Amino acid sequence: MTHDFDRLYELLPSVYRRRDAEQGGPLKALLEVINEQADLLGADIDQLYEDWFIETCQDWVTPYLGDLVGYRVLPGSGETLAGESEEARRLLAAIASRRDVAHTVGNRRRKGTLALLEQLAADVAGWPARAVEFRRLLGVTQAVRLHGRDPRADRRRLHRGRLAGLHEIDALDRLDGPFDRLAHTVDVRRVNSARGRGKHDIPAVGLYVWRLRPYSITHGPAYCEDRARTHFTFSILGNDTPLLTKPVAEPAPTHVADETNVPAFIRRRAFAERTAHYYGPGKSLCVYRNGDEPVPLSEIVPADLSGWRYTPKRGQVAIDPVLGRIAFPSRGAPDTGVWVSYHYGFSDDLGGGEYMRPQEPPDAKVKVYRVGPGHRERIMQAVEEWRRDKAEHAEHREAIIELTDTGAYQEQIEIPLDRGDRLTVRAAQGARPVLRLLDWYSNRPDALRLVGTGQGDPKAPLPRIVFDGLLITGRSVRVQGPIGQVVLRHSTLVPGWSLDEHCHPEHEEEASVELFDTPACLQVERSIFGTILVNTDEVAHEPNRIWLSDSILDAAGEGLAAVTGPDDRHAHAVFNARRSTVLGQVLTHAIGLVENSIVDGKLLVARRQSGCVRFSYLRPGSRTPPRFHCEPDHSKAPRRVVPRFTGARYGTPGYAQLSQSCPEEIRRGAEDGAEMGAFHDLFQPQREDNLRLRLDEYTPAGCDAGILIAT
Repeated sequence: MTHDFDRLYELLPSVYRRRDAEQGGPLKALLEVINEQADLLGADIDQLYEDWFIETCQDWVTPYLGDLVGYRVLPGSGETLAGESEEARRLLAAIASRRDVAHTVGNRRRKGTLALLEQLAADVAGWPARAVEFRRLLGVTQAVRLHGRDPRADRRRLHRGRLAGLHEIDALDRLDGPFDRLAHTVDVRRVNSARGRGKHDIPAVGLYVWRLRPYSITHGPAYCEDRARTHFTFSILGNDTPLLTKPVAEPAPTHVADETNVPAFIRRRAFAERTAHYYGPGKSLCVYRNGDEPVPLSEIVPADLSGWRYTPKRGQVAIDPVLGRIAFPSRGAPDTGVWVSYHYGFSDDLGGGEYMRPQEPPDAKVKVYRVGPGHRERIMQAVEEWRRDKAEHAEHREAIIELTDTGAYQEQIEIPLDRGDRLTVRAAQGARPVLRLLDWYSNRPDALRLVGTGQGDPKAPLPRIVFDGLLITGRSVRVQGPIGQVVLRHSTLVPGWSLDEHCHPEHEEEASVELFDTPACLQVERSIFGTILVNTDEVAHEPNRIWLSDSILDAAGEGLAAVTGPDDRHAHAVFNARRSTVLGQVLTHAIGLVENSIVDGKLLVARRQSGCVRFSYLRPGSRTPPRFHCEPDHSKAPRRVVPRFTGARYGTPGYAQLSQSCPEEIRRGAEDGAEMGAFHDLFQPQREDNLRLRLDEYTPAGCDAGILIAT
């Protein structure tokens, strides 16, 4: 909105303006103030008009408009409606979805239909879903045909109550899942029971929901097995990765979702029967060789590549979507490399990925050095060019190195930083570059080195460096010398450096970040990384500051420390964590604030006179400053309250996701009733409660509806 502060002044006759100018312009100054207030009043009136419509209203108005049409919000939402913080706004969006309120009147006209229940899951919780009437899967005893009975009445149920045909492999593969088609005996337990859930009953309606999201990798390098040049994995880390379907939009609002409309794991049988649907450029997966040349569909052979026992024939390429593996014939492996496009499953926008990341507005004064196809080939070329430019012009001390593609960068990286430097190394939007740190030297470590030189203006602040949107594997990031701040944002430093095919870390005792004799403050935002090793002279240096928010810190091994000093001593650091998951012990000098987090290992603090832990899970035996409303201290049965994860190893789809069997004290133990840990801001308990409230309203009469978790 532009403001013309002289608008009222220009309406005055010229004689008054001339006299006002002779007196120094007091009337003009007064009218500028009046004009500013008039603009504010006009903007407020315009906003009041926009607040009458659900499409343009402010977020806090949404539940009030919903109240006009009888929309019900969750009980106890008053504090959220009154809150003005960013956390309250995010929670409000989960409690009263704008789409759900907008569709309220139309949904009531479609009440009782399966397609509506699926739409509710998308509008209310943001989950793709499939609704199933379990009564249609009940085995029915065929009636004895009587004389004069219409034979068509007998044929209507011939498909129900049959024995399972062992030759129907696809039907058996979908057994007990959301796309099951076989007949079942009756189960009288209710589908929405909290104690013992049943499914196959006459009034039962199940809503299967997919919590994992499909994340894409577009034209990234595949990983080749060193000892078998014909064997590749879709994951560049070399681990098995189950591939997900890229969902296709449903053709009509009344359409009931099938396997192509949800982010389901691709089954081998489904891939074999509908290969053309899953494979190809722009689809769920695709394999490229010799650059941009996709392998033709006619050469693709679905196969089970467990143990690499299957060998494709000449002119064929075998793909296993369950393990994420590719096999070429013995003499048909391309020498120029293999590239892949595929989708993997994860819970949220966290760690390195191709999802859209928030970035600061571009500054025309900041020079951007691009690295990738059509630009510089190596990262160090950009670093050296930046150092030459800032030596000639001081305004170039702030710079951005942008990696433009989803490729692998394999080079020795050492970045010197002078006083006053501000460097950002980031991925371009829609890209996920990989920094592979290899074994270059035999006589010294091969870490990615950030070295503070101490040169420059002594009055200038210490340098700051940011890594944004990167995946770093193979070695650690070593920080040494006078550096002020190191920021990891939307990045992944593979815990344990690298993975084997079963997602086990290959160097579980190695650190991902090393702070070596540096005053640097480590700030981690929405990232995944391994152990932090603080090796600092405790006499000469103040404790390092470590800040975690919405991140996963993984020690990569049972009984290992996630934050530690040399020789398993306490790290000379002050540890802070908000909405984070720590897998491993934390040995630290002191803590500032730990809240809404999970520390699945003992938290041992040397200096307990300061700091606070609140609304978090701590392993029994932890030594901390005062705690407030922490688990299992607050539970009546502390032995029962233990975090349970869908997957505890990096590389698995449900990594660090709380399972359905996790105790409610942890799943709803955060300050605002959400789950503790890195996925707090998904507000899954509130979304689930809100969806149950809608199901009670829109479920067909006489039916029980239950939410079933597919992923």
